[in-house]
Amino acid sequence: MDRTGSSRRTFVAGAAAATGAVAVGTVALGAAPAVAAEPAAAPSVAVLGGGVAGLTAAHELAERGFRVTVYERRALGGKARSMDVPDSARGSRRPLPAEHGFRFIPGIYHNLPDTMRRIPFPGNANGVWDNLVAPAEMSFARTGREDLRIPLPWPGHRPAELTLDEIRRALTALLDTARSIPLHEAAYFVDRFLVFLTSCDERRDDTWERTPWWEFLRADRMSYDYQRILAVGLTRNIVATKAEEASTRTVATLLEAFAFNALGRGADGPLDRILNLPTNEAWIDPWAAHLTGLGVEFRIGWTVRELTYDSASGRIGAVVVEDPQGIRRSVTADHYVSAMPVEHARRTWSAALRAADPQLARCDRLETDWMTGIQFYLTEHAPLLAGHANCIDSPWSLTAIQQASHWPSRDFSADYGDGAAVDCLSVDISEWDRPGILYGKTAKQCTRTEVAREVWAQLKAAFNDTGRTVLKDSALHSWFLDPGVDGLGTPNPTNEDQLLVHPVGTFHNRPKAATRIPNLFLAGDYVAVDIDLATMEGANASARQAVNALLDRTGSPAARCTVQPLFRAPELEGLKRHDRLRYRLGLRNALDVG
Repeated sequence: MDRTGSSRRTFVAGAAAATGAVAVGTVALGAAPAVAAEPAAAPSVAVLGGGVAGLTAAHELAERGFRVTVYERRALGGKARSMDVPDSARGSRRPLPAEHGFRFIPGIYHNLPDTMRRIPFPGNANGVWDNLVAPAEMSFARTGREDLRIPLPWPGHRPAELTLDEIRRALTALLDTARSIPLHEAAYFVDRFLVFLTSCDERRDDTWERTPWWEFLRADRMSYDYQRILAVGLTRNIVATKAEEASTRTVATLLEAFAFNALGRGADGPLDRILNLPTNEAWIDPWAAHLTGLGVEFRIGWTVRELTYDSASGRIGAVVVEDPQGIRRSVTADHYVSAMPVEHARRTWSAALRAADPQLARCDRLETDWMTGIQFYLTEHAPLLAGHANCIDSPWSLTAIQQASHWPSRDFSADYGDGAAVDCLSVDISEWDRPGILYGKTAKQCTRTEVAREVWAQLKAAFNDTGRTVLKDSALHSWFLDPGVDGLGTPNPTNEDQLLVHPVGTFHNRPKAATRIPNLFLAGDYVAVDIDLATMEGANASARQAVNALLDRTGSPAARCTVQPLFRAPELEGLKRHDRLRYRLGLRNALDVG
């Protein structure tokens, strides 16, 4: 027996087993010495889309040893990114910062903050998470009435010094708001909210998913202020959908989470948090740098056109992309994560692919709407408030925040633009189909300049209406409207960055992260997750679910991503179990008096 040959064969077999290779045949005596096989390359993943969902998927996959390439048609960060105002920089300053819409990262989020803690940032022990700051207050800005300013205390919070005038205004606003909603209507709203809090999951997923928020609140029978504050204000401005159409399940689930957050239960942090720098400086650029360090490759300017479905194998065979020069190419990977917004993703799904997994076809029923940001740059600091303002009487459902005061490490005029602008008032326009107060036209019917003038007029109507002029025309330096909006004032305006909205029934059409196609996974704020709302938290959680599905399907021994659901108060679980019995018996919730 040739012990040398036997030993060699044993080594070769062991090396093959270790690398996953299988050697077939025998080794001939006298043959050249066998060479150990190279370790098998890590599986490759093409992540299609570089927004929050795509970057999260790339992050989780790269940490687990996968070879990841991200294909993004425009810029990393998607709707969450900030951007430069073209030709606005002078001297050594940076361009004026702009964005699709201001960032809002409430304490109900858990998955996104976990990712942020794992993104290094110079001087921060907890990575970019330490760039989150908590505004001191928020307000309901009323037109023709004193604004209701609500303090948001949190650990370390230092309230501003009060003047007699501020105290007078605060008390006036509180009494006016309390008086404007009849007592019996306020009590009814509380009762309806308690009905939802004690409803079992089955009732929420069935009855309340099929019931519009407007109907659930009986808003058509109530006063104007009940409708504007409790019905419209809590949906169009916060959940970015219409009260008349929005699913009660979606709206009330978020209100429930915010209520627990305000009570200090199940929260990652304060109720309201924003970034202390423009988004790309505080978060997106450090994230991209960290992922590059983990080996992730980025293809920016590459547009996904089609996922090629191989019906013989039942798998995605390749993805057709268009490179920055407009040349179509076919790229391949072992696995594919589609992380594009739903309005873009479904254009890439062929009829054969939809037939292979019916949940893809159901995505055609998902609806999107416009919610777009505009920034106003000011040459004087406007004394609005230290936080978010909700202009609940504005026809275009405006929300706004002054940003410079929340960026303590930046001197706005010294660091940005031409040195004349000292602040940026960032505004979200949530309603694009209702006539405004200046031109009598909807936002879509206005030109870009008319949109800016109309928004400015609505802001002044909300803030300059009680004896103070806080927004001055003379202080308006310039404005910037999201470039994703095009064709305004024409019969066919377009918006490249739309937002998933939640009419009744939407919950049942949202797909799961795992598809029936073995090497295709979905991530994005339209994918079914616990938060049930188009948010950065939902995008992050869906990407974690997609990675877990990929790991399960490949039998990977890697640790699974943690996906934390919304907080559930244990004190209410007994009431929900009681309601489950009543639901199965066909009875109303015990607190539901109609």
